[in-house]
Amino acid sequence: MKIILISSRAEKVRTLSLNSWAKGLLSVVLLGIPVAAGTMLGVKIADGRWELLFDNSISEMQHQIVVQQEEVDAGRDQLAGSLSAMTVKLAQMRSRLVRLDALGEQLTQIASLEDGEFDFSVNPGLGGPDTNLVTETASTIDIQEELATLFARLDSNIDSRESQLQVLQSMLSDNRIKNERRVAGRPIVKGWMSSEYGMRTDPFHGKKRWHAGVDFAGRQGADVIAVASGVVTWSGERSGYGQMVEINHSDGFVTRYAHNEKNIARLGAIVKKGELIASMGSSGRSTGPHVHFEVYKNGRTVDPASYIKRTSR
Repeated sequence: MKIILISSRAEKVRTLSLNSWAKGLLSVVLLGIPVAAGTMLGVKIADGRWELLFDNSISEMQHQIVVQQEEVDAGRDQLAGSLSAMTVKLAQMRSRLVRLDALGEQLTQIASLEDGEFDFSVNPGLGGPDTNLVTETASTIDIQEELATLFARLDSNIDSRESQLQVLQSMLSDNRIKNERRVAGRPIVKGWMSSEYGMRTDPFHGKKRWHAGVDFAGRQGADVIAVASGVVTWSGERSGYGQMVEINHSDGFVTRYAHNEKNIARLGAIVKKGELIASMGSSGRSTGPHVHFEVYKNGRTVDPASYIKRTSR
């Protein structure tokens, strides 16, 4: 390889000859400078990009941490709200169960039912196979599952109590209806029995006559009440009875209330046991304020005494 050197003076030209070693050194010098400069420039650029990428990654991670923390806080708040709601519901269900138990005990005592037939103080017997039974350890059951189980038990107890109350109320309703229809008690609120059923001396002429009822004396205008529920089949004046009310009951019973000052129950009216039907008087064949009370069974008079002494049950 030859290198020609030309001076500003045209007359001077020099020629240099380079051997192989000089050629290699010159090539390294001429090519190494651009490569080194490019490498240094690339390193500088790469360092800037890695710093930027690193900064962006840290920012993204910080953002994700904030988002996850917000989600955790929201979940914790939701769980706290759910637990509070379930706690309130649990308290309401317990209170409802206590009221049902108290009502059931009172109704059982009022109805005079046999002990043990309706026992609201113990949990009802329940059972049955679970087709979805899965073996679990205690560590796998969380608080929500425990609360769900507790709610299920309370719901079952409440349903059982309500079923017992429905049966009990039905029985009480039947007993109440029977009691309403049952001829029992006195036809007055205040007063005393002044004449019995059967043969007696007639107060008008002193001869023995049959007395088909009993008399209750009292104050003029005192209350006369029905001894059982029924339909009024007579309300008005009747010979010998004066102002009289007649009531047709079930099972072939009929009762009469005579010598009234005023009839309050009207013909065709449905009256209840103990309802005011007339005011005591002395109308008709009477010597003073009283109510003449008769009881008919299947069309024949019977002694009212046995029905007067009857207790409602």
